[in-house]
Amino acid sequence: MTSNPIVFVVDNDESARESLQSLIEQGGWEPRPFASAKDFLAEPRVHVPSCMVLDVALPGLSGLDLQKLVADRTDMPIIFLTGHGDVEMTVQAMKAGALEFLTKPFRADVLVRAIREALERSRTAMARNAALQSLRVSYASLSRREREVMTLVVSGLLNKQVGGELGISEITVKAHRGQVMRKMGADSLAGLVRMADRLGVPPAAAGWVPTIAMTAKISAALS
Repeated sequence: MTSNPIVFVVDNDESARESLQSLIEQGGWEPRPFASAKDFLAEPRVHVPSCMVLDVALPGLSGLDLQKLVADRTDMPIIFLTGHGDVEMTVQAMKAGALEFLTKPFRADVLVRAIREALERSRTAMARNAALQSLRVSYASLSRREREVMTLVVSGLLNKQVGGELGISEITVKAHRGQVMRKMGADSLAGLVRMADRLGVPPAAAGWVPTIAMTAKISAALS
């Protein structure tokens, strides 16, 4: 399996695909050409930095349609190519997250620069996603009680107040809190709060105690 960055090319013009493939290879990246959106969607997802050079006008699904279908692939920036772009189309693509919208004919160095930026963004997104997945694994290792303690602690309650909310002693809260910090790899309360925010753990309202059903719901959302 390749470890080189991959540049997907989706364009129904064979000569354009060949030209783009040559340009991509010269940049030291691996090109993967496709003649249609359907062909691309049949390709397994990759786990290396990647981006897509996408023509707007495609048979069947258009480039804009394909962009919507891969919107969850935040680690694969899209560079649009078109021979007849207009302002409305450009705005639509950029609002949906496209990195660049180039009108043919374009200068090779402009596309190379856009690809380089796209792959750098892909690396950053992959690192961010990996860090979030690691947090999810750590959170999943917490017991129900530890999750309850974490929710109340990151909401700003003191150990004594957490104990009062959960009906347990302050010493027991300290023990659970220590386990939470250790399992989550947090070196401070501020760090734990940032982790909870990234995970989407909801803050506790005054007098609110997370139930078993609620912690299970949170866990399901984070899995």
